[in-house]
Amino acid sequence: MKYNNPIIKGFYPDPSVCKVDDTYYLVTSSFQFFPGVPLFESKDLINWNQIGHVLTRKSQVMLDKVNSSGGVFAPTIRHNNGRFYMTTTNDTTHQNFYVWTDDIYGEWSDPIYIDQGGIDPDLYFEDGKAYFMSNGSDDDGTGVILQCEIDIETGRKLSPSRHIWKGTGGRFLESPHMYKINDWYYLLAAEGGTEFGHMETYARSSSLHGPFEPYAHNPVLTNRNLGGYEVQAVGHGDLVQDQEGNWWLFHLGFRQIGKWIPYHHLGREVFLTPVTFGEDGWFTAGHNGTTLTSFETNRIPEHVVQNEKKEYTFENTEWGLDWCYLRHPHFENYELGTDKLTLKGTEVTLDQAASPTFIGIRQRDFNATISCDVALTSGEAGITLYMDENHRYDLAIRQIEQGYEVIERLNIGDIKLIQTIIPVEDSNHATLLIQALPERYSFFLQQGDQQIPLGTAQTKYLSSEVAGGFTGVVIGLYACGKGGSAEFTEFSCKYE
Repeated sequence: MKYNNPIIKGFYPDPSVCKVDDTYYLVTSSFQFFPGVPLFESKDLINWNQIGHVLTRKSQVMLDKVNSSGGVFAPTIRHNNGRFYMTTTNDTTHQNFYVWTDDIYGEWSDPIYIDQGGIDPDLYFEDGKAYFMSNGSDDDGTGVILQCEIDIETGRKLSPSRHIWKGTGGRFLESPHMYKINDWYYLLAAEGGTEFGHMETYARSSSLHGPFEPYAHNPVLTNRNLGGYEVQAVGHGDLVQDQEGNWWLFHLGFRQIGKWIPYHHLGREVFLTPVTFGEDGWFTAGHNGTTLTSFETNRIPEHVVQNEKKEYTFENTEWGLDWCYLRHPHFENYELGTDKLTLKGTEVTLDQAASPTFIGIRQRDFNATISCDVALTSGEAGITLYMDENHRYDLAIRQIEQGYEVIERLNIGDIKLIQTIIPVEDSNHATLLIQALPERYSFFLQQGDQQIPLGTAQTKYLSSEVAGGFTGVVIGLYACGKGGSAEFTEFSCKYE
């Protein structure tokens, strides 16, 4: 059958996967958004359903006033002796930790911290022992992969941290994962930075502790030399074996705006690439070491159909799964109904690295129509296309002395401009509409059958290449202004 990449669209970066019986489980990074670490499951590797989040309590993760693209980095999910473990880094506090659960559909433990630096941690289990790995530096400041043995009950180190591989020389050696396959230990890593030079490399050893011999044809997977190719930044992968014994690599990548337009604003997404082992024990990946927007393969049964949800509404989404908040929300300001949302504004605005009244859903594709009815009592409320506090586009209704008005606001770095104002006579209600295309957003006020344009804005100014950081556009509903409140109904995000 033919499957299409990405298999999970939108801002879901740094995938890690494990298999238990006939089910696959996958986690991704969440950075400053809460709940932390989205958790998915699948039976066929192609169709993924979100079943929850790993970090659902304030006690599990510190997010107060963390910088955008700070917070929760690069999780790893593993299963051992009936227990699931997720290890990750809070890059803002510079702490590596893990949590565990015996019920994948239930709550996870409070964090257990490990006294080893670096980011992108990994857990490996063997013969009743647990090993912890992360990236770091040796005594000369060279980037390396560090490894130590830990007490899995307490996180206490049972051995010193020692470097086991220096990679192949690419910058930003990260994302280590260890596997025992047949008689070899394989150490998978990412190099080159999580951007256009990204690549996946690996080495192997007959010992868990090395020395590791690099694959002679590294990188095993990269799209870095494919100029004018839609999929870029391929790397940060995790291997998994399916029911039939086939191997696959789950990894991140991003879709740039256009063939010759090197910007991306949807964030880093989840891709799936076939892996093939040779008789010599070395493996290759993808199509000549690259990943494609689609693969034709007999590894996936013909009866499997790749499903894709085309419309997201209040009624067909779940607040605790599909939606997210900025940092730790003040839940007293949110009333989450089955077909409506009521938000209470505060003095905290979207311009601040704090916790404004905001709830968002990730933009998953380039072409979309986003609409919502907003009834305002006071203050300001509307839809924001949110990359970070300094890079976003707002379409909102706000109260003024003479009544109400609808505005389109552009926030691009230090430039904050209200591009258009339309008075709303004798009404506190507005139907807001955004048309999204790969290169441009268009903003409208819907009045009956009439769409009144407020302006347009280029998507590239919400890209990582302009804004920096590691996230993607989140479609947010927000309210601000002390004492203000707004009711949102008829929300729809429909993809072509």
